[in-house]
Amino acid sequence: MPAIYLIRHGKASPEAEDYDELSPTGYEQARLLGAELKRRELRVGRVVTGLLRRQRQTAAAALAEAGLDREPEGDARWNEYDHLGLLGAHAADGGSLQERLDASLTAWIEAGGSGPGTWEGFRSGGRQALDDVAAGLDRGRTALVFTSAGVIAAVCSSLLGASPAGFLAMNRVVVNGSVTKLAHGRGGTQLLSFNDHAHLEQGGPALMTYR
Repeated sequence: MPAIYLIRHGKASPEAEDYDELSPTGYEQARLLGAELKRRELRVGRVVTGLLRRQRQTAAAALAEAGLDREPEGDARWNEYDHLGLLGAHAADGGSLQERLDASLTAWIEAGGSGPGTWEGFRSGGRQALDDVAAGLDRGRTALVFTSAGVIAAVCSSLLGASPAGFLAMNRVVVNGSVTKLAHGRGGTQLLSFNDHAHLEQGGPALMTYR
């Protein structure tokens, strides 16, 4: 049965001028991820990334560590939502950054609509991208998809038939450098494991990051 790994990028650089850049912690997470992929001895059929720099940098570092000489395919549907744009458009007073982001995401979802820039456009784009990856994957092969927390949470909550509250709960806890495993078969695509980050634990608490 084909398998699809949804891999969250390593820690970005929220304190830097350019957020969309892997931090030193992010590179270490990507290295440990690559070592774990190598340990699993996967038969990799496809490698896909979003177009964001942090996603592509994570893919390059992890693939190099895993010894996989593959050129990733780029697909914008695996890009993250614009969290800064959402925070600006749906401003919430007070609270932590996570609380303000949750409020902004809730307002975005409740705003409705379809097409680019809407919640439905984002969610359905992720599902379509997943379907495309699954359709081009041979039996016994694994696809590696380097993406972001929001896309992973949107895809997985959709597979589970979860409410927007379920999406928000999943979105909060996706660890940088974690692996979510899906299986694709006659019955469609199913979630097997979510947010596996055991390979990062050897690096201690400093590698348990969420931004």
